[in-house]
Amino acid sequence: MYKEEWLKKGFADESVDKSIDLKAAIDSLRKEKNAVILAHYYQTGDIQDIADYVGDSLALAQWAAKTEADIIVLCGVHFMGETAKILCPDKKVLVPDLNAGCSLADSCPADKFAQFVKEHPDHTVISYVNTTAAVKAVTDIVVTSTNAKQIVESFPKDEKLIFGPDRNLGNYINSVTNRNMLLWDGACHVHEQFSVEKIVELKKQYPDALILAHPECKGAVLALADFVGSTAAILKYAVKSDKKNFIVSTESGIIHEMRKQCPEKNFIPAPPIDSTCGCNECNFMRLNTLEKLYNCLKYEWPTIEVDEAVAKEAVKPIKRMLEVSEKLGL
Repeated sequence: MYKEEWLKKGFADESVDKSIDLKAAIDSLRKEKNAVILAHYYQTGDIQDIADYVGDSLALAQWAAKTEADIIVLCGVHFMGETAKILCPDKKVLVPDLNAGCSLADSCPADKFAQFVKEHPDHTVISYVNTTAAVKAVTDIVVTSTNAKQIVESFPKDEKLIFGPDRNLGNYINSVTNRNMLLWDGACHVHEQFSVEKIVELKKQYPDALILAHPECKGAVLALADFVGSTAAILKYAVKSDKKNFIVSTESGIIHEMRKQCPEKNFIPAPPIDSTCGCNECNFMRLNTLEKLYNCLKYEWPTIEVDEAVAKEAVKPIKRMLEVSEKLGL
């Protein structure tokens, strides 16, 4: 009955007793159930702070693959939970809110992508990790923004490649590897929305600021950037830099960790086009809350399930990515 009510409420935060010390309760449940909490950099700061590990998609997959925990709680979006379940089929994988989807994954329907692949039988298929398990099942190797360049470069220059679903990342990788990959026409709604004009205005306000951009951004934004890299790479670059001011063109959740590691530096979120807000947030990532994290640990639900036949195929390109990443030292 509780689960039915929870569904009706959309996993409502108000279903949790307000008198509970959530952080203490989550910590107690984590230890009691031998659970590990993995959180993406795009989660809210309170979830990042309570997680066992915080990272980008590559790091989350690597941690999931080697954890000895009985339960994995993936604080991110649905495809991340699927990846963890595919890598750890015997473990229980939970997500705080099943409604936490991904616009980029949604832009690549599995049936249409499978038909696209079928129409180009002489191509090797590279899929971004931001895809459903069914898309990964028709893929030769998965990549993340951290390892995409190196993995693409690992193929012979004359090999025909399909890259999906992010056209912006694909165009960027083509430009830096001198390839001509066939691209699926998908995109992330967050990274599509950064305003070139507003970034230029910010640069006028902070003329010494470095612009850091994720390769999922449009080419016009990347052209302004002083550094282009994955979420983890952007963080690493900012930590090592001797500059003080940075304009950050990726989902603003990463700024929480940036400020923790570099409290003396100034991180300015790049704004979206059609908003007066100073930052660009993923509405799916923000569906996860401490209340929902507490509930999913307490009731061990909702769980991520992947069709066995799909998982059998999808695990191959994921493991291939992890093996190649390890060889490349990523």
